[in-house]
Amino acid sequence: MQPSKKVILAYSGGLDTSVILHWLIQKGYEVVTYTANLGQGDDYELIKSRATSIGATQSYIPDLRKEFVENFIFESVKANALYEGRYLLGTSLARPLTAKAQVEIGKQEKAQLLSHGATGKGNDQARFEFTFSALGPEFGIYSPWRDPEFLEEFQGRSDLIEYADKYNIEVEQTKSRPWSSDANLMHISYEAGELEDPNRKPREDMFNLTTSPQNAPDKETEIEIEYLDGIPIKLTNITENVVKTDSLELFIYLNQLAGINGIGREDIVENRLVGLKSRGVYETPAATILQKTHRDIEGLTMDREAMHLRDSLIPRYSELVYYGFWYSPEMELLQSLFTESQKNVSGIVNTTLYKGNVIINSRYSENSLYNEQMVSMDSHGGFDSTDSTGFIHINSHRLRAYFSRGK
Repeated sequence: MQPSKKVILAYSGGLDTSVILHWLIQKGYEVVTYTANLGQGDDYELIKSRATSIGATQSYIPDLRKEFVENFIFESVKANALYEGRYLLGTSLARPLTAKAQVEIGKQEKAQLLSHGATGKGNDQARFEFTFSALGPEFGIYSPWRDPEFLEEFQGRSDLIEYADKYNIEVEQTKSRPWSSDANLMHISYEAGELEDPNRKPREDMFNLTTSPQNAPDKETEIEIEYLDGIPIKLTNITENVVKTDSLELFIYLNQLAGINGIGREDIVENRLVGLKSRGVYETPAATILQKTHRDIEGLTMDREAMHLRDSLIPRYSELVYYGFWYSPEMELLQSLFTESQKNVSGIVNTTLYKGNVIINSRYSENSLYNEQMVSMDSHGGFDSTDSTGFIHINSHRLRAYFSRGK
């Protein structure tokens, strides 16, 4: 790095990025901070004033919530994306959008460098930088947690706190919540600190989005979710007579309903891109309901072989999101395939929410492939059962040959 260059810093307003901001300014860089509003509920005016007080020449805080819901969260819903079968990818989906907007601001500001505060042991460094490389290859990248000079001065959190005290950098410092969290509209993740012991149960007071199922209301909430081509377009709270059709409002309201009813907690040990195992605790309220109800309407409307082919690609799709390859040719190909698979996935799913449970009651679609007369046990319908004799006989040939060999 050479001084007198302009840097766009992804800035949260927390300890790490506040120290990084001051560090860069001390090294002679002009720094513009950028904070993505992804629905994390931060005090954005405080973040902006803090950045300015430290020395940032400009502070951007674009509202990306609607884009996040429509172009990232709903895309993952269409794909039934789950990393290692459990993680709904809340942070993984947020990073490419965050990095994309950072590139756009970098071009607007005619900056030379893009910077972030992601650790050198984690996944986010790759998610940021793969997106930078795809959408802004003209920019240089500065990753302080991989800079030997930065690492020599800062071994960990205690050094950062000491530096902040030395230069009167105002940040919240608390030992009462010894873990790291990352929040956005889709989820909150918790890791590090006392959670690094995978045998230690998370504290109940750690959770922010969801009520404990034990403390959730002892009454059912009945809802209906309507899908069009795999996308949720309408949410109806039948119990309280509330309807939401705007994508952002729908998702925010579903988050509230799910959280109140104790839905969406997950505690897992996952495999990071860099090869380390990491314990993560997640709250993903609305997406948990969407994942289950979307799966259900697919069962009514998707052809079996198309579904099975698509399902075989879900682990690959989820890995690409998790690893940071949202902007890649292979992801473009999968997105196109998954979108095509959803062209008849339209209908309504009726669901009950109760004490951590998402209970599917019924589903309806004008595109239904379900034939009640043909499948009925009470009539022959349009299905000739005698056809099954030849079907079974032909498909048994290979079994007879295999198991009679050598006898």
